[in-house]
Amino acid sequence: MWTRREPKLVGTLLSYLNAVMKNKPLIPIFLIVFIDLLGFGVIIPLLPAYAASFGLNETAIGLLLASYSAMQLIGAPVLGRISDRVGRKPLLLVSQAGTLIGFVILALANSAPLLFLSRLLDGFTGGNLSIAQAAIADVTDEKDRAKAYGLIGAAFGLGFILGPALGGLLSRWGYAAPAWAAAIISALSILLTAIFFPETRRSSASPAQAARREFSLAALRHALDNPTLLRLLTFGFLFNFAFSIFQTTFALFSKSQFNFDVEQTGYMLGYIGIIIVIAQVGVLPRLVKQLGEQRTVILGSASLAGGMLLTGLITTWPPLLGTLILTALGGAVVNPSLQSLYTKSVGADERGGTLGLAASVDSLSRIFAPIWGGWVLQNLGVHAPALSSAIVLLLALGFILAMLRPAFLAPRLQSVPVEAEIP
Repeated sequence: MWTRREPKLVGTLLSYLNAVMKNKPLIPIFLIVFIDLLGFGVIIPLLPAYAASFGLNETAIGLLLASYSAMQLIGAPVLGRISDRVGRKPLLLVSQAGTLIGFVILALANSAPLLFLSRLLDGFTGGNLSIAQAAIADVTDEKDRAKAYGLIGAAFGLGFILGPALGGLLSRWGYAAPAWAAAIISALSILLTAIFFPETRRSSASPAQAARREFSLAALRHALDNPTLLRLLTFGFLFNFAFSIFQTTFALFSKSQFNFDVEQTGYMLGYIGIIIVIAQVGVLPRLVKQLGEQRTVILGSASLAGGMLLTGLITTWPPLLGTLILTALGGAVVNPSLQSLYTKSVGADERGGTLGLAASVDSLSRIFAPIWGGWVLQNLGVHAPALSSAIVLLLALGFILAMLRPAFLAPRLQSVPVEAEIP
C-alpha cells in the first residue's frame, strides 16, 4: 500500500492513471499510441545498420529516413481532414494497416529499393499519431489538453523505452527479426483499435464549417491565414528540424564516435525513453501549471539546445548520459505544449485538419533533417550534426521570444489566459 511518503513521481503517475481511467476514451488512445510507438521503436536502432548492409552511405541513409517523412507530408493532412469529416476510427485503421504492410516489406527486403518502398508506404499512411491527437482534443477540455497530450507523450516514451531495447536485442538474430516483431506489434494495434477504440468525433458544424474539413489547397490557405497558427507552425518547423537531426543521426553518431552496435544503441535509446516518460509525467504538468504552455516551450527549447551543444563537444560516451537528459527533457516538454497551442488557435471543427497540417510541417522538417544530418556527418565530421542542431535551436528560441512580444502576438490565441503569456 502506498503511503504519504511515496515518491512524488510515483504519486503523479498514479494520479495521471486515475485521470485516464476517469476519461475512458483516453484509455484506448493511450494503448494505441503505446503499441504503435513500440513497433516504431523496434526498428529505430535497426534501420541505419540495415541500410548500411546494402552499401548505402550516410547521405543515402539520410535520404531513406527522409523518404518516410516526405510521404507523411502528403498523407497526414489528407488523413486529418478526412477524419474531421468521417470520423477518427476508420482513418486510424487505414493508417495502421499501411504501417503493418510497410513492416512486412521491411522484413522481406533483399535490396535497397524495397527498403525505400517500405518507408514510403508507411510514411503515406502513417498519420495515426495526428489522428490520435485530434481524438484527444475531441474528449478533453482546453484546460486539461496539455496534460492529456503529456499522457500520450508518456505512452510515446514507454514505447520508446521498450521498442529500441527490444529491437537491439532481436538484432542478434538478424535484421529481419526486429522488423517481424514490429509487424506483429502493428497487427496487435489494429486489433485494439477495431475492438476498443470509440469514435470520438462529434460535430454540430454548419455546412460552411463542414466544407472546411475537406482537404484542399483552399483549406490549407484558410489554415495559414491564421497568423497565430502560422507563427506556431514556423517555430514547430525549426524545433523539429533541430530535434530530428539528433534523432536520425544518433545511431550513426554513436557508431562512429563510440563504436556502439545496434544492441547498444537500442539500450541507449531506451534510456532516452525513460527520461521522456519521467519528464512528461513528473515535469511537464508542473511546468504548464506554473509557467503556461508558451514559457514551457521556451524552457524546453533552451534545454534541448544545451543538450545538443554539449553532445557536439564530448569525445567519450559516459558524459553522453548527462547530455541526453537535457536533450530528452527538451523534446518531452515542448511538443505536447505545442500541440495544445495548435488546437487552441483554431475552432473545434478544424482540430483534426490543423493537427494534420502541423504533422505535415513536422514531416517537412523531417525530410530535410536526416538529409542534412547525414551529409554533414559524412563531410564535416561526427560532431557536426549536433552542433548544427544547436545553432538551429538558438534561431528557434530567438523566433519564439520575438513572437511572444505583445505587439507580435496579436491576435492572441483563443482561450489562452493572459497570465500564461510573456509580457
